[in-house]
This record gives sequence, structure tokens and C-alpha cells, in this order.
Amino acid sequence: MLEEPKSSTPLNKFGEFGLIKHLTETIELVNPESIKGIGDDAAILRFDKDNDILMTSDMLVEGVHFDISYTPLKHLGYKAAVVNFSDIYAMMGAPKQMTLSMAVSSKYTVEALEEIYEGLLTACKVYGVDLVGGDTTSALYGLVLSITVTGTVEKDKAVKRDTAQKGDLLVVSGDLGGAYMGLQLLEREKLVFKEHPTTQPDLEGHDYILERQLKPEARKDIVEKLKEYEITPTSMIDVSDGLSSEIMHICKSSKLGCKLYEDKIPIDPTTFNMAREFELDPTTCALNGGEDYELLFTIKQDDFEKIKNDIDLSVIGYMAEEVEGTVLIDKSGGVHPLVAQGWKVFDSEM
Repeated sequence: MLEEPKSSTPLNKFGEFGLIKHLTETIELVNPESIKGIGDDAAILRFDKDNDILMTSDMLVEGVHFDISYTPLKHLGYKAAVVNFSDIYAMMGAPKQMTLSMAVSSKYTVEALEEIYEGLLTACKVYGVDLVGGDTTSALYGLVLSITVTGTVEKDKAVKRDTAQKGDLLVVSGDLGGAYMGLQLLEREKLVFKEHPTTQPDLEGHDYILERQLKPEARKDIVEKLKEYEITPTSMIDVSDGLSSEIMHICKSSKLGCKLYEDKIPIDPTTFNMAREFELDPTTCALNGGEDYELLFTIKQDDFEKIKNDIDLSVIGYMAEEVEGTVLIDKSGGVHPLVAQGWKVFDSEM
């Protein structure tokens, strides 16, 4: 007799993080070297008595994570490396080694791959990371880059998402929304070019938001600054999927709520003005845009004096009891549930 077909569940029923949880919730770590597995910016491994190893991986798929029509290949290589370095810094570690695996279609030439590698190796030089291996195979369509990065952190000093405490201050580095507005600008000019192929892109004066999208930087400097200030964050994550999503990750992992203040969210004037030009709310762009690769972390209230004059660090809220929920307090004092509307993996979710 024929076997009854299994039920079919669409991927968007779970979403990215729900799917990961569904597929991995029964995993049990059996090796003593595996200290922390799935569920943070990086896994934690231990092979000696002084340091822990951090390991993270990320995949970039053409047509999903990048558009080759406006993404320079050197920038793509640089960004592919940096977004992984950011995960290591988000646990107060230092990236050390990287592997690159590529699936490449026949539309790419050797010279094109050389440009990608040039970008990768430039990032490695800037951040002191060794490219130590990988794999290359063919693809029917497009390009896929898969990167794994290992780093080091002092034993038991990795900062995780699930260790925030009630009353901790919520802090973010830099400013938010710039990468998203850079993407909107590039997409607009792409549409204009499709309709008028002889028209040159109107990108003048927008260097900041374009660089935020095409060539982001990992916040190594913030990790170094926190060590200089003698501050150990109580939790930390990098802002890759949008501020609202990352706040909710910390809240869910730490079983806490949060009060986020709209007027405290740092937004660069260039980002603000571009959002208005697109008739978008700048706060919404900062909350949900993603790809800023800033560091979001919590600190004890006693550490506030150490950072209060640092223009690159903004206190944007504080951690509350879980029953108080995760809320945004707008500029008029209105209270709104914080909703994660950032990057979603599966198209039908968007």
C-alpha cells in the first residue's frame, strides 16, 4: 500500500526564528566542550582553561540579501565578512578566523570572484581576521556566500542575550535607520534606471546612508570602549534585523519587559531627511529597518555615569518586569506595544 503523504506546513507559518526553534528545540548538547549552542549571536565552545571560542555563521543569497545590479562586488565581499564579525563583537569577543563557501553560477567570471575576495580580504585586514578555508561549488542561478567566523573571549566573559536584569538601562551605539534608507534610495534609482536606461542615478549627497547599506562596519570600537570604561554589559545583541526585533530577542531570552522611549532613539539627520522625502516615519525606519549592525546592550544603572557623556552611546530605555510588556513610549507620552516588523526571511511574511 502507498504511504499516506505527510501534512505540508508552509515555512511562513513559523517565521525565521519560530522555524529555528521548531527544528532545534529537541537538540541536546552531548560534548563537554559545547557550552552554549543555538539561540545567541554565536555558539560558545571551550577547549582550554583561559579562553572560550565563539562561532557564528551567516549566508547571503543573491536576490534575497543583495541585488547585484547596484552592489559593487568588493563591497559585497566586505559586507559579507563584517556582518559575521559583528556577531562576535556582540558577545564581547574578538573575531579571529573565517571560512568562505560559495555557490556560483556561470554568469560570474573569475575576475568577479577576485573582486569579492578583495573585499573579504580587506575586511580581514581591517579587523585582524585570517581567512583559513572554505569551499566552492556551482549553482544553477546567481550567487550564494556562506561564511563561518570563529573568535575568542575570556572564559565565562561572553555576553549573552538572556542575562539582562530588571532595571537595567537599554543602550544602543551609533544611529539607526541609515542602512534601510540607503536601500530605499538604491531601489528607487534602480526603478528609474529601468524606465529610463540613459538616466544616471541621483545619489549625490547621500554617501552616509549608502555606505551604511553597502559597506557597514562592525562596532569593534564599542567593545573596546566598554572595556576601557570597565563596563560589562548584562546582555548584548547586534542590530541586524531591526531595533524592535533585537529588543524583543533580549526581552524574550531574559524573560523581561522593556520601556523604549521614541525621543531617545538616535537617528542621523541624513536618515531623517531621506525618510521624510520618501514619506516614511523616521522612527519606524529606525525601529524596523535593520542592517545597521550597531550594538544593543543593557547595563546596570550604576554604570550610567561612565557613559552619560559619550555621544556614540544612547540610553533609549530600561528593562521592566515581563508582565509590563515590551512597549514604546512615543514623544507625546503615548504607550504602544512594540511590534517586531524588521527583516523576515520568507517572502510571504513581508
